[in-house]
Amino acid sequence: MTFTLESIVAAFAAMPMWELVAVVFGIAYVLLAAKESLWTWFFAFFGTLIYTILFWNGALLSSSLLNFYYMGMAIYGFILWRSGGEKGEELEITQWSLQKNILLIISGLLLALILGYLSDTYTDANFAYLDTFVMVFSVLATWMLANKVLENWLYWIVIDSAAIILYWQSGYLATIVLFCFYVILAFYGYSSWLKAKNAA
Repeated sequence: MTFTLESIVAAFAAMPMWELVAVVFGIAYVLLAAKESLWTWFFAFFGTLIYTILFWNGALLSSSLLNFYYMGMAIYGFILWRSGGEKGEELEITQWSLQKNILLIISGLLLALILGYLSDTYTDANFAYLDTFVMVFSVLATWMLANKVLENWLYWIVIDSAAIILYWQSGYLATIVLFCFYVILAFYGYSSWLKAKNAA
């Protein structure tokens, strides 16, 4: 695969209009999440709705189902951020202990290994273990984001970096550029939330 400016521009030019809209919505979603804006869930819902339809039409059922989950999490996140959770106040940024994060990582890795093995053994999936790693931890990090857990941004840095490797091996040039931008935004999101938490 040739990774040049010309090939990147050509990859973006070849993207369908609705996919480009979903990309713009995805970038807006991350930027607004970093700012703790309720609007983030509007862009999350409609961006993932587009991807759900695109992946379903392209017979990528697992990706379609994952984006359907993201749609549900967009509704959940909107309700949680708007209502403030159980206390009914503005949802505050929380931080998990090292032990809790280690437990989540170990559980996620075990689940990714199991699903990766099943996918590699019983389907024709490419890069099954890396693909399931990205999927499992994306599910967990999305839930953490909706609950305003600070470490979600650190998880996204690792997830998006792994996704770059996955899409590099798969030849998705435009998506690689997008996920490089997501990694930068995840650093920004972590810094922004950490400042907000320390200022509270």
